[in-house]
Amino acid sequence: MASSQAALLLQKQLKDLNRHPVDGFSAGLVDENNVFEWSISIIGPPETLFDGGFFNAKMSFPTDYPNNPPTVKFITEIWHPNVYPDGRVCISILHPPGDDPNFYELASERWTPVHTVESIMLSIISMLTSPNDESPANVDAAKEWRDNRAEFVKKVRRCVRRSQEML
Repeated sequence: MASSQAALLLQKQLKDLNRHPVDGFSAGLVDENNVFEWSISIIGPPETLFDGGFFNAKMSFPTDYPNNPPTVKFITEIWHPNVYPDGRVCISILHPPGDDPNFYELASERWTPVHTVESIMLSIISMLTSPNDESPANVDAAKEWRDNRAEFVKKVRRCVRRSQEML
């Protein structure tokens, strides 16, 4: 039952995004027969280090969506404090609902069923604009962001260049 409700909600969100595109990203299904796996393309936000980049990601939804969050994983290489080396995105709204076992985040900062694909994507675009180095998924990227900005910028520009070559 939850699976069919989730599928209906995801179909509606996809239809809404296709009818009313949002600047900065596009979304579609990886496989037309599976509404739980989405392909996402993110345009690097203007006037940021990621400007000019085209980053592909996969968004995977649980069958009990929207009660639990999807996972988002970049397919395109990206160097960022809030992206694990394997591409998984680490932002508060993608963390399971409820209290944080590590006491870092408030429950209100974590996933709630009111979030949509659009709100998730806007949060990811915001993450690209303003990295959070206080709770990093990629410790090396966070350390460079803080202590060696020139090297950080060099690595991000290389990722942007590679993303453009993939087009």
